[in-house]
Amino acid sequence: MAKMICGHCRTVGELTPDGRCPKCNEKDHHVVNFQNNDNFLQAEVPKVIAERKEFDLEGRVGGLANLIINTEPTNHTTAVEEMLNYTGFQVVEAFEDDQFQTTVLRTANSADLLIQSRKNKDNVFREYITGQKTSAYPNTRIETFVFNTPNLDKYVALQKQRGYTFLTDQIIDNDNYSFIQTKPNPFMGISYGFIQWHKTRRDYYTDQSNEQKLDVYQKPDFDYLSNIKHLDHTATRVRAKDRDAAILDFMRWTNYKFDFAVYVRHMNSITNVARLSADDFAMVFTSGITSFRDLETSGPTEAYIYNYGTRVHHMAFQTERIDDTFHDLKNHKMKFLIDLVGSREEGLKQTFSVQSPNTLVVNEYIHRFDDFDGFFTKSNVADLTKSTEQQ
Repeated sequence: MAKMICGHCRTVGELTPDGRCPKCNEKDHHVVNFQNNDNFLQAEVPKVIAERKEFDLEGRVGGLANLIINTEPTNHTTAVEEMLNYTGFQVVEAFEDDQFQTTVLRTANSADLLIQSRKNKDNVFREYITGQKTSAYPNTRIETFVFNTPNLDKYVALQKQRGYTFLTDQIIDNDNYSFIQTKPNPFMGISYGFIQWHKTRRDYYTDQSNEQKLDVYQKPDFDYLSNIKHLDHTATRVRAKDRDAAILDFMRWTNYKFDFAVYVRHMNSITNVARLSADDFAMVFTSGITSFRDLETSGPTEAYIYNYGTRVHHMAFQTERIDDTFHDLKNHKMKFLIDLVGSREEGLKQTFSVQSPNTLVVNEYIHRFDDFDGFFTKSNVADLTKSTEQQ
């Protein structure tokens, strides 16, 4: 039976025998043979922005403060060492409490990376760790995107006023910062966190933290590491049917706006970009155009979700002297899914590493030349998307 998409609630599924949506029971509000396009999304984006303004939420969430990457405890150290070997990030804090072991990595003009490992089995993200190739990694994923918030009390009160709830009912207050996060959303299984710093220095220690020595982690003295700069963007794999909902949900929690989408139709894939500004970390969502059917015909994006579930696929790092850096990374045993794609004439060069066995995340290295402001090119997106068939 053909798939439908309800024009009322956007549910993708099969019609009831009398032609109604199985979720909202509406009739005659459907398009047979579900396929993503931008019509609904472009119509809904202004409504979300208007709602943010109505509830006085506009301007209350800034750029990305940190990214929380959870690993299996046995992979924690090697996950940190990978970041030291293959990015410009350095360890600035290491501590543990009764819940987590945490290592904080930082580089200039960038969101921090927090590598964490749980000490107990309580994991609200575990139900989203699905896929044919994830059974050995029950706790491994990028879990939470944490955004700067200048007035957390006000932000939380306003979100609760419109019926939104958080993972904890109360804000978690510490000497250095206050913090709260959402429950994992059903579209991607990731959480959005919000942090207000109380001091100029960004310290993640709390009264419950036991500080660990930093000298257990040594930053290699490789010249190429200085070429690998800030976190430019991440890309999350989303099911075709959840593409619109995932983007709009992100916009409701932050001040980001949907910017544009690149369709790669022959691979059944859409790359969608949301941005706060041209200079901030960008949030990328990649989905199928049509829903998964089988591994042979659904394309690499939906096949990836079949294998690994919905999750962050890659982290992209701004990279100077990218040709030399790519060569040096290979000489230091980093393996890649694809050679460098793009050129100065096209505006940018990019590549994907193989997936890390410790974080299940791919590293992207990207360089935009001169005054290129297009963010991506369609040819590069197509080449990079195709390379993920190897995963």
